[in-house]
Amino acid sequence: MNENRCFNAADIFGENVFNDKVMRERLPKKTYQKLKETIREGMELDFETADVVAHEMKEWAIEKGATHYTHWFQPLTGITAEKHDSFITAPMSTGETLMSFSGKELIKGEPDASSFPSGGLRNTFEARGYTTWDCTSPAFVRMDNSGATLCIPTAFCSYKGEALDQKTPLLRSMEAIDKQAVRLLRLFGDTQTTHVKPSVGVEQEYFLINREKFLARKDLVYTGRTLFGAMPPKGQEMDDHYFGTILEKVAEFMKDVDRELWQLGVPAKTEHNEVAPAQHELAPIYEEANIAVDHNQLIMETLRKVANRHGLQCLLHEKPFQGVNGSGKHNNWSLVTDHGLNLLEPGNTPHDNMQFLLVLCCVLAAVDDHADILRESASDVGNDVRLGGSEAPPEVMSVFLGEQLEDVVNQLVSTGNATHSIGETMMKTGVKSLPDFTKDATDRNRTSPFAFTGNKFEFRTVGSQDSVGEPNVVLNTIVAEAFSNACDELEGADDFDLALHDYIKKLAAQHQRIIFGGNGYSTEWREEAKRRGLVDVPSMYDAIPALTTDKTVKMFEKFHVFRRNELASRAEIEYEQYAKAINIEALTMIDIAEKQIIPAGIKYAAVLGDAINSIKSAAGLECKVEKSILTKVEDKLCDIDEALSKLREDLSDVASITSQKDRAEHFHKVVFKDMEKLRKPVDSLEMLVDKDDWPMPSYGDLMFDV
Repeated sequence: MNENRCFNAADIFGENVFNDKVMRERLPKKTYQKLKETIREGMELDFETADVVAHEMKEWAIEKGATHYTHWFQPLTGITAEKHDSFITAPMSTGETLMSFSGKELIKGEPDASSFPSGGLRNTFEARGYTTWDCTSPAFVRMDNSGATLCIPTAFCSYKGEALDQKTPLLRSMEAIDKQAVRLLRLFGDTQTTHVKPSVGVEQEYFLINREKFLARKDLVYTGRTLFGAMPPKGQEMDDHYFGTILEKVAEFMKDVDRELWQLGVPAKTEHNEVAPAQHELAPIYEEANIAVDHNQLIMETLRKVANRHGLQCLLHEKPFQGVNGSGKHNNWSLVTDHGLNLLEPGNTPHDNMQFLLVLCCVLAAVDDHADILRESASDVGNDVRLGGSEAPPEVMSVFLGEQLEDVVNQLVSTGNATHSIGETMMKTGVKSLPDFTKDATDRNRTSPFAFTGNKFEFRTVGSQDSVGEPNVVLNTIVAEAFSNACDELEGADDFDLALHDYIKKLAAQHQRIIFGGNGYSTEWREEAKRRGLVDVPSMYDAIPALTTDKTVKMFEKFHVFRRNELASRAEIEYEQYAKAINIEALTMIDIAEKQIIPAGIKYAAVLGDAINSIKSAAGLECKVEKSILTKVEDKLCDIDEALSKLREDLSDVASITSQKDRAEHFHKVVFKDMEKLRKPVDSLEMLVDKDDWPMPSYGDLMFDV
């Protein structure tokens, strides 16, 4: 074992983070207290305090080897962005320079806002935008081959104050849920709680493949997924990869990922092989939503960076390989008070835990009332090819509660009172040497898009390459609205206990339809969901209109999370991104088919033709097999040429479409179907052509050679 690879996780955890421990050690007591008060109460940070913090942050970063700083932000591109500035000042008359970093520089940056998606909020000639320090998320020093850089988590907004990023609405939504949750707790006599924060744990799925083979596939390089590819003889049928022994090369990669994440204060906890070959998962410990979102971005960046150093490529696309399981990103969400109380903890007898029942029924109401925008929050082009199959949550929004809570709700609806709860029982293994243990009161349901899992809800629809910012913005806001409605109803009640009972019963009855505990993959459920009137949105294109409905706009404006124009801009951006993504995929398919697939097919046909002529000349044989294969190859080449012509024709029609929505519709309803028609004969041709003559690595090469 390489001794350099051995380290103590506790010793290195957070060593590159300007965290509370560092601030307490380096900042003057008064400054430290002022900063903590700002973080705790959401107060504005004065420049005097900011100057002191900036100086110590700079000195700490320089000690770590940092020469530059950057305002690290999350524009509406799905990835992070940064502009680097050095700490040096203008040279002095002596030729020397000083290293400086002011409070003004810490608090505010100015990137070019015109170069990021704005959905019409900014004209191309209006370039000014601002980044502003989010002091609730600690700064960190990122170290890589380019050196060390001080990264300052920031929000990003336009010159007029519109949100152009994921963080700004997230912080707004956290304020909304905080206010309404505290308001709800006051109903139950809780006068101690001052803040309630959403707690989030994000499970990140990904694929690891050989980097050289990745670079040999134009479709993976340009789009993140394989646009062509026949299934190998073995996929995931044997279930032998899931939780299987981790390959040594992959384990080495995971160890390096862990080390870098721990140094950045990311609490990476669990890692294992996922269902599909070459698929894996990393899950951190739960954190406040804002920090969890930032850390998930760091996780994705780190996975990609470390993979390259190991001769690997990390694929974060939701469906890199057709025919095997794709990758999601389960967003585990709960609400925790500043005293550590989880509002979604049911206790041993949830039937008489009235506070929990109110919170639970409010969540049911939120998901039922706003299923369309919740579905939209997990929409992207990659997720369209993942969702709805027998491997990922269906597009239909529903809630799984488990036997225990579903029984409590049924009692409330049917009789008006919940009098008992299904309790925990002992698990008897039948083996004397194995101890009996208590099993949970309910099982899990892996087919549910929104499942209760003990003391949290797991939103399983989110795509693996997506930011989890938007799903948590939506979750925070829709539940804040449900809490607000409950408080409006109950605050003035003459008999609180009676009013509370009646309100819980009313919510349970109104929103029981959203509860489903069966197989979400079945066709029967789709029919049942339609009968119940539940939202079924099959694609990103169909989901986007939810952003601008009157109901959605009214809710977000009420809680100051989004303005109407911000929502309209996001819809415009998503239509544009949808069209651009499929356009790139279509052009890539054309490029590969014309420059690689057809030439390979023709070359192999020529080989077959030469073989037929040689055999006939030498032995006078009929060459039935050879002729049959040649005919099949020629037929597939004709099918490919026909499909190519149709795709090129329909792609050219886009030039005359000016509306982003109409362009997206054309790509969704026409171009994407053309792409599917082109893929079919290409994949069939791959099964006919000699492997040595096929111009790119196969699925087997990619998934089983790591």
